[in-house]
This record gives sequence, structure tokens and C-alpha cells, in this order.
Amino acid sequence: MSLSLCEYGETSAPLLVFLHGGGVSGWMWNEQIEAFPDYHCVVPDLPGHGGSRHLDFTMKGTAGLLLTMIEEKSSGKPVHLIGFSLGAQLIVQMLSMNPHCAETAIINSALTRPMPSLIPVIRPLVRLTHPLTRLRWFAKLQARRLHLPDVLVENYWEESRELKASTLEQILVENMSFKIPPSFQETTVRVLVTAGGKERTIMKKSAEDIQTKAKGSLYMFPGVGHGAPLANPDSFNHLVRKWVEDHTKRSHFL
Repeated sequence: MSLSLCEYGETSAPLLVFLHGGGVSGWMWNEQIEAFPDYHCVVPDLPGHGGSRHLDFTMKGTAGLLLTMIEEKSSGKPVHLIGFSLGAQLIVQMLSMNPHCAETAIINSALTRPMPSLIPVIRPLVRLTHPLTRLRWFAKLQARRLHLPDVLVENYWEESRELKASTLEQILVENMSFKIPPSFQETTVRVLVTAGGKERTIMKKSAEDIQTKAKGSLYMFPGVGHGAPLANPDSFNHLVRKWVEDHTKRSHFL
């Protein structure tokens, strides 16, 4: 089964693939879509979310769907991957499954240090808190933690109400169990790893792990927690454009 997705921009231009985080969907990239009209932007809804809520989420299965989608949409064009949180973990998985699937990747706030002690409490915690997702005030509180602008709070509330408890459980288990596959070190993709300067230590350490194994670059957004693309979209968009265009210029000289 295929993913629900939206396409924007110049279809003859290089492909930018934006992968959202857990609990939101493709609309989190609205600011990025507006900033890149000169690229072919593809924004899928991941399984369990938005238009793909009917699909089951697993890290490997979703990565496989994304790789198939990219092959269909790229038609030999340069491909650049941009992912946040759950979407960033998926990029790590994709590069492990196909080390040559893109020219560049920006991996923002990917957890890659498993937290097995929390796995047993996920189910009771979700069962306890899931009813709160139907309450507007709770959605606003969670949206604030993600740095969502006011204009997107309604989207987040609607998304939260549609996310099934069983789906949320599965996503959290996959998220907290994820670690960097050994084959990730084989990737030839030019990788930029980013995180918020105010994120938890485990997130910063995860970023360092990815950067080391990919032999990539590392950047911390100052003064930002989890949600850099939403907290400071102008800075994030500038970084994306610079990373993509610097690679293009470099390739021309090879």
C-alpha cells in the first residue's frame, strides 16, 4: 500500500523529501514548502498519521515504503532527505537499507540510543494519557513543547484526536527501541546531523553518534529544544538551502 503525500514546487528540479515527526503529519513542513518553490518538494504522511493513518507503522517497513516512493518520484534526479525526530530516525534506517539513495540528508533530532527501561511502561502510560488528546488545552500544551506556531495548533489537535492509542504505542516502542544499524556506516550520502541546543543529553549524544558513524557534519541550533524546524523556520530553511546548494556546487567540480 502506498503513502499519502503532497507535492509542491518545480517538478523538473531536484527532489527534496520532508519527513515529519511522530504525532504530527506533513503540515509541519508548511514553512519549508513556501521557502523552496524552486525545488520539487515531496511531503508524505507517515503510516499512522494524517492521510496514511490506515497504514501500520514499523521503522523498517516505513523506510521500505519511502525508498520505493523516492525511486518513483526522483526519475534519476538528485534527491535530498530532510527529517525531524521520527522522520529523522527513518532517514537513518533508509540509509542503512540503501546507502546510495540520496545525495544529501539532514537528520534533525533523531533518538538513536535505546531506552529499554521505558518500553514496559509505554502501554499503561498511553492508556492513561490518550483520552487527554481529545482536549484542546492538552493539545495546546503539547504543541507548545514542539514549538508549533498558533496557526498550526488546530492541525495538531485534529491530528492528536485521530491518532489511535494502539498506533501511538507502536510508534513509541519503535522510537525508543531504535538504534543505528551497523550498515549505516556504509552510506555514501553527505549527512548533516542537527539538534536543538536545549535538547536532552541523550538527544545530543545521539546526534554525535550519527555524525561519527556517517562521517558527517554536526550543528546545534542555539536556544532551541526539540523542534528546530518549527521553532526557527528561517534558520532551518537557510541551513537546508546552504547544505543542498553547497553539495551541488561541490559536485560540479568533481
